[in-house]
Order: sequence, then C-alpha cells, then structure tokens
Amino acid sequence: MLPKLPVVGGKDLIKFLKKLGYEVVRQRGSHVRLRKETELGIHNITIPYHEEIARGTLNNILTDISKWNNIPKEELIKRLK
Repeated sequence: MLPKLPVVGGKDLIKFLKKLGYEVVRQRGSHVRLRKETELGIHNITIPYHEEIARGTLNNILTDISKWNNIPKEELIKRLK
C-alpha cells in the first residue's frame, strides 16, 4: 500500500524535482514547465505553482516522474515528506 501523500506546494515540489535533475524551462502564469533528459528520452512536466497542489494532481505528477526516472512511487513520496 502507498504511503499517504504529503501536502506540498508548487515551490517545494519544484525544488524537489531540481534535486532529481530537472531544470526549469519556462513559466506561464501559475504553471512552471520543467525538463529532464532520461534514459527514455526528454521528459517535460508542468507543475502548478500553487500554495497547495491538489492531491489528484500530485498523485499524477508523482506517477509520471516515477515512470520516467525509474524510481518507485513510494520512494518519491518518502523523499518528498
């Protein structure tokens, strides 16, 4: 069973993704686009720059990052807390 998702803001999530090797490409309004070259190719992901990211949105983002970086989702949730 997956651990409970933490409550995370856009700023903290972007900082976390930078540690994983992502770089900010651009920002449009309240959304920030990040990019990283992985073994599967170039991964682009958009992060809402909100005070608090909705649970479903965070879940989808972590699922995506897990697939592209070959890191188990549980591990990502643990590191994010």
